[in-house]
Amino acid sequence: MTLLERVTADLTAAMKARDAARTSTLRLAKAALQNRAIDKQTTLEDGDVVRVLQGLVKQREDSVEQYEKAGRSDLAEKERAEIAVLKAYLPADVTDEEVAAAVERAIAETSASSPKDMGKVMKAALSALSASGKSVDGKRVSEAAKKRLGG
Repeated sequence: MTLLERVTADLTAAMKARDAARTSTLRLAKAALQNRAIDKQTTLEDGDVVRVLQGLVKQREDSVEQYEKAGRSDLAEKERAEIAVLKAYLPADVTDEEVAAAVERAIAETSASSPKDMGKVMKAALSALSASGKSVDGKRVSEAAKKRLGG
């Protein structure tokens, strides 16, 4: 069963169970996935589905931050609940140790020595981490690379 089929099946199950919060989140995810499929003019592979879902999670995380600043903890909680539903479909996150190791390998491969080489390091580290099949946040990789390169 593909990831897209799993989202669709879980949406149907949530509707039957009358789980309003889960249904709402999965409908939103399915709509985003359908829009992406229309944009690509082809069916989505699991990698494409993961990227769309990661984007949705990132949007929700940004919203949580904004709601917290505005003192709207009720809305922030709703967003956190949506994040939890969406993250169930994503691969596990890479650990800090895996990020650090990937950055070290990327620095060695690219012979990077200063913050000017940040782009090369980021490209190599992100491609290595993406190949692991785990979910990776570019921001974490960027922070690790800056710390290591002295930027």
